[in-house]
Amino acid sequence: MRPLQSIALGMAVILLLVVVGDGYDVLANPLGWVLVVVGLRRLPPTVELRTTLLWLGVLAGVVSVPLWVPAFVDALDDLDGADESIAWLVNLPQFGCYLLLAHALSRTAAAAGDRGAAAWWRSIALGLGAVVALPVLIFGGGLDGLDVLAGLLVGLVPTVMIVLLSVHSGRSWAGAPAD
Repeated sequence: MRPLQSIALGMAVILLLVVVGDGYDVLANPLGWVLVVVGLRRLPPTVELRTTLLWLGVLAGVVSVPLWVPAFVDALDDLDGADESIAWLVNLPQFGCYLLLAHALSRTAAAAGDRGAAAWWRSIALGLGAVVALPVLIFGGGLDGLDVLAGLLVGLVPTVMIVLLSVHSGRSWAGAPAD
C-alpha cells in the first residue's frame, strides 16, 4: 500500500467509519491512527517534517486511546465547567497532524513541479488552519456566528483531504513506486 493510501484509509477509519457495538466504536480510532502512522513512516525523504509528522501522529493516536472508551468520554463531559472547548483541545493533536501533513505535501508537490497538487494542499492547509483557529474565536472570543462555518469545515475539509490523499497517492513525489 502506498503511503498516502495508508493515511487516507486511516483517516477514513478515524473520521468517517463509525460502527457502534455495545457503546464502543468497533472500528476504533487508534486502529485508524496505526494506519496513519504507518503511512507517515513510509513517506519519502523529500517530504519535509517527516519526523515531526510521525511524532504528532503517534501523539494523536495515544490521545485517541482513552477517547475510544465511552466511560472516559462521559467522565470528561461530567467535569465542572466542561464544554465544547475540551472537545477542541483533545482533537488538537489530530487536526494539528492533518494541518502539518497538508503543509508538507503542498511544499513537496511544489518542489516536484506539481503546481495543481500544491495548490490543492495549500487550500486544505488553509481550511485546516481555520478548523483549528475558529473554536478559539467561538469559545474564547464569543463569536458564536462562526459556529456554522466551523461545523461545515470540520466535516468538509478532512473529507476532501481523504479524497486528495487517494488521488495523489500515485504521484512519485508522494512515494509511489516508479513504473
